[in-house]
Amino acid sequence: MTMKFLPGTIVGKHMPDIQIALCTCADQEEAERIGRHLVEQHVAACVNIVPAVQSIYRWQGVVESATEFLLIIKTDSAHRDEVQAAIARLHSYEVPEFLVLPVAGGSEAYIRWLTTSLE
Repeated sequence: MTMKFLPGTIVGKHMPDIQIALCTCADQEEAERIGRHLVEQHVAACVNIVPAVQSIYRWQGVVESATEFLLIIKTDSAHRDEVQAAIARLHSYEVPEFLVLPVAGGSEAYIRWLTTSLE
């Protein structure tokens, strides 16, 4: 299956190494504090906070359920380790979620804004 992209979309070898990192937080205050820190330090261009995510997970052998706040962190590979270190330092969880997803393409204007915001 071939994907079709609109003009002004960057894909393939011309695409910078943009990444999306995911992290859940215990409450809104923690999510806002971590998100603001990442943007202020120029290691994330943008952090979306998705409220009231219901998580079901296994912790210490017991199935648990919790309402959490999901951070969607826009960064790049050059800043990924700094993002992870900041989350480890600022987060209340013993094992905070930190998953990184590659970005295959995006609008040229948005990608330009994102990379400029990380400078």
